[in-house]
Amino acid sequence: MNNLNKRIITSIILIFTLILMFLFNYILLIGLILISLISWFEFNNLILKIFKKKTYIFMFRTFAFIYLIIFSSIFFKLSMTSGQSKFLLLYFILISICTDMGGYVFGKFFKGKKLTKISPNKTISGTAGSFIFSILLYYFLYSNDFYSNMIMINLQTDFKNLLLIVTIVVSFSSQLGDLFISYIKRLAKMKDTGKVLPGHGGLLDRIDGMLFAIPSGLIVINFF
Repeated sequence: MNNLNKRIITSIILIFTLILMFLFNYILLIGLILISLISWFEFNNLILKIFKKKTYIFMFRTFAFIYLIIFSSIFFKLSMTSGQSKFLLLYFILISICTDMGGYVFGKFFKGKKLTKISPNKTISGTAGSFIFSILLYYFLYSNDFYSNMIMINLQTDFKNLLLIVTIVVSFSSQLGDLFISYIKRLAKMKDTGKVLPGHGGLLDRIDGMLFAIPSGLIVINFF
């Protein structure tokens, strides 16, 4: 089975798991705990290959642990709500997925100039694809009047316009998260953060964009 087939099958399993997490609270709780622990161990493994001083290792370990706890707590809290907050969480996740898909598809088909030395696989065309896929998601939901019919009946129309800006910011943040972990992997001289997800690498490889995207989206929404 080639890497693309593995990637597709793993993606389907991940999407199905995500759906179960939103349907059943106990699966959500168990899933968030496992995701946080595995991601922390993967990050810890990278740090051990980069730094030798125990002070730096402890500092980065602690920061990652605290950040993952806060992130998981916010994720869980928003998942337990209804209406606007839950919709935003789901929307940010979808943007991250579209950002990843757009970057992968456009990068593979159009290739072209490399975006940065941090990650040799990242191209300018891939970056454009990430934004295009994310904006297409926004317009798909907008054209189908998803907001007012499904969740956002009582919200003003201006919120839809704000959501376009948020979409771009979240997509950009998702790409930054991807680049950040790519930079850490480059320093550690590792291709992937782990091997738990066939075709994708480690779990941290899969959620790196969301770790940046969801908080940035919430900050922008709350600011406006």
